[in-house]
Amino acid sequence: MALVRAKMGGWIMHPKGVPGKPDFFFAANNLAVFVDGCFWHGCNRCGHIPKTNRPYWKAKIARNRLQHRKVAKQLRAQGTTVVRFWEHQLSQDVNRCILKIASLLGP
Repeated sequence: MALVRAKMGGWIMHPKGVPGKPDFFFAANNLAVFVDGCFWHGCNRCGHIPKTNRPYWKAKIARNRLQHRKVAKQLRAQGTTVVRFWEHQLSQDVNRCILKIASLLGP
């Protein structure tokens, strides 16, 4: 795991009690990190809507995106910093994602 290799500690995965159950949560820094799958979350770059049952999938992905906005708003209202990465960002340049997290965690 990239966070472990980068020697970044203090995070928990999918914490109960934190809205949206972020993929990684740094409680001491109040930082929520979400990793969105390109298909399930409607990435404009590489996500797609299946041709079969298109109305269902279009609505499902729209609901997922709406939920992201609601959760982010709720977390920010609680003073939590929210960062989201697309699945393709991790596979293409995980180090850039780690640097972004490090910059938000501070010294």
